[in-house]
Amino acid sequence: KMTQQMRDLQLAQARKPPGPSSPNAAKRLYRNLSGKFRVNYTSFDEGSLAGRGEKEKLRKSYLFQSNAVLFEAVELQDLDRVQELLKQYSPEELDLNTPNSEGLLPLDIAVMTNNAPIARALLQAGAKESPHFVSLESRSLHLSTLVREAEQRVNELTAQVVNEAPNADCSEKEKQLKAWEWRYRLYKRMKAGFEHARVPDAPTNVHLSVASSSSVQVTFWEPLSINSAVVTKYKVEWSCSPTFSPPLGEAVIDKLKNLHFTIRGLVSGTAYYVQVSAYNMKGWGPPQASVPPFAIPSNWREYDGRAPRRRGQAEALDHLLGQVKTVHQHCICHEPCKNQPQSRKHSVSKSLKHLFHPGSKFLKTLKRGLYLTAIFYKDDNILVTHEDQIPVVEIDDTYSCLLMQDFLWFTKVSCMWHEILWLRQCVTVSQSSCSCILQTRFKMLLAISQMQGLLGIQDLGQVFFEPVKDKQGNILIVTLKEVKTNQTFESVRWVPICKLQTSRKSVSSPEEPTALDTLLISVQDKLAYHQWSSRALSPGLYLGYLKLCSAVDQIRVLVPERLPNILCHVKIRSNPNISREEWEWLQKMASMEEPISAEPEAETSQNDLFQELQVAIKELMTLVNIPLREAKDFRLYSQEVLDFGGQVSFLLLLPPSDDVCTAPGQNNPYTPRSGFLTLPLQIFELGEER
Repeated sequence: KMTQQMRDLQLAQARKPPGPSSPNAAKRLYRNLSGKFRVNYTSFDEGSLAGRGEKEKLRKSYLFQSNAVLFEAVELQDLDRVQELLKQYSPEELDLNTPNSEGLLPLDIAVMTNNAPIARALLQAGAKESPHFVSLESRSLHLSTLVREAEQRVNELTAQVVNEAPNADCSEKEKQLKAWEWRYRLYKRMKAGFEHARVPDAPTNVHLSVASSSSVQVTFWEPLSINSAVVTKYKVEWSCSPTFSPPLGEAVIDKLKNLHFTIRGLVSGTAYYVQVSAYNMKGWGPPQASVPPFAIPSNWREYDGRAPRRRGQAEALDHLLGQVKTVHQHCICHEPCKNQPQSRKHSVSKSLKHLFHPGSKFLKTLKRGLYLTAIFYKDDNILVTHEDQIPVVEIDDTYSCLLMQDFLWFTKVSCMWHEILWLRQCVTVSQSSCSCILQTRFKMLLAISQMQGLLGIQDLGQVFFEPVKDKQGNILIVTLKEVKTNQTFESVRWVPICKLQTSRKSVSSPEEPTALDTLLISVQDKLAYHQWSSRALSPGLYLGYLKLCSAVDQIRVLVPERLPNILCHVKIRSNPNISREEWEWLQKMASMEEPISAEPEAETSQNDLFQELQVAIKELMTLVNIPLREAKDFRLYSQEVLDFGGQVSFLLLLPPSDDVCTAPGQNNPYTPRSGFLTLPLQIFELGEER
């Protein structure tokens, strides 16, 4: 029935007489499409179609109608419907840049009726103007032709309606007359919009910054004037001369979602001038010079010729690990490995079907000891054993006090889940020393291997930053991993977290819960921590706050809860690069013994950084709950800029030297607001690497 409705609708459209529809007809058309037609297409049973060819034919027909609906919505200035279509379909599906029978594109209609909201929505979706309008004269001639032909058609239909006797044909002619009268008014409005338009004013807030040692970035805003036509593209020009003679290059920007452009391939140490101009259907407007007027491509490292801190480190570590493996390759501890069948290695099935094998050795209850638990989750579901338990294996039943150094060693092992067998063999060699530490760590490796074998997966995920303990002497090391695959497994059971929490029968009292009960109660917090610690910062330059506190066996660092792999921070700007001139100014500031006014000259990159730093410092001090009057005692770390992958960089704000690290028993005079936590420094470093 639904398919038949769709066919009937197409036939009805095919029987329509040629010529444009009226506003009421247009409204009925896309109300029909957005109602029955759209619902029928997306909800009918796939099996009801005769075959793939019929389905594809139906879809193409539907998309063709969607293109017609878009034109009607633009002509009727229906912004909501235009946005709905652009959200629902891709530009290709809508044929966004295919002209209609009048040689117009949706953007042409929006621009010439001066409908700025619809024009902006189309531009952000990738719409372009018709390529047929190569000059002002050609556009004017085309509009005049459309107006003249529409007027002629109105006159013809008017004469026919007046001269013919009332009948069915006359009624149809009256409908056509109304449609052409509406079309005539639309074309006249478009022609008037074109004739009254003027070239756009210059763009505003044209800002130039140094992006790297070989590039500069220009950002800008659209012109302030609201009387000219909609701007559809911009032109960026650059030159080594302030008069732009000769010009070195130019680029036209017609994708207006983000108004910025990076000029690449420049010569380091050379000054480049940049200007930006805007374009509408009347042509190019006047250019606007950037502020500052020029920029010199450079990087802060050029100040003293410093090489990147991490250059070659990853390769060197890989080489070192290879050498260590080579040394141990012929150890006696590797002999048993050679005799093991290939299937015994941990490259077992990557599915989790072994999780519910009857012979699994997951624990139901805890005795006094050290345990490993792995939490795998997908959306709001968590993976459990066939007895509805989170997978737990024993590490050591005689270990009642986990030393921080052992735990930190375990977190480092989590970076080498695929090397556990090799690590076990290496530790075995040293067991003759009867070291308690080595025995504990060997048992940790055995437990990891057992968990990997039972789960049928090597990567157990990220270690939670602290173990879960109870008063009975149980200690749980927790790993967390999100399963993003949509693959289903026959033997695996995913249980909603809330159901697991409510159905578990606790064997402990609320006053003294066991480690497993504590884990279940706080599992959402741990999953949130895991997701937050995987987030990345958007590109830019940030101001970070370094605050440490020490205990007997560790140093902890203050971090935000919602981004625990990064120091407390605020964003300074979107450009991560610090130029040589900016770094030179920062070095000059750092060398001053007395705090004096050192505001740089206006319209320079140094002045921009000065203003941005002032705002960022105030914001950061408020964030960590430190009175602004104390800012005079804080210092910027001036030894280097911390680079993270080339897209994110940090300047560090340090407390007075005596307050950088709070000693045991020492009170912190300024308690941060809620939303912060302290991580062991080694855990923080691992999170940063991830």
